[in-house]
Amino acid sequence: MLDASLEVTVGDDAAFSFTVVNGGDTPAELTFRNACRADFAVFDGDEEVWRYSDGRAFAQVITDAELQPGESATFEAVWPDSAPGDYTAEATLQATDHDISVRTPFSV
Repeated sequence: MLDASLEVTVGDDAAFSFTVVNGGDTPAELTFRNACRADFAVFDGDEEVWRYSDGRAFAQVITDAELQPGESATFEAVWPDSAPGDYTAEATLQATDHDISVRTPFSV
């Protein structure tokens, strides 16, 4: 069982920290299709205003990872030049075999 949390720190830019924890009793096997292990998006209402992966290229390599019980993995991204306003951040684990996503509101 994987649990997830998303923290947003606002300064000159908005910084995101997405943590996935294996809360189960057995190892969690994760398979990734490319080097992007987590993606981040920012929404203003229903409109997506920024996505980490837009305009980026990632190595096209299938990799596996394992999270032992109680172990966590943290993924980070920065939204540069974020405009003042009220938003919702979303982080999604890009593992093919797990559907993990979390959202949190924040203000700049």
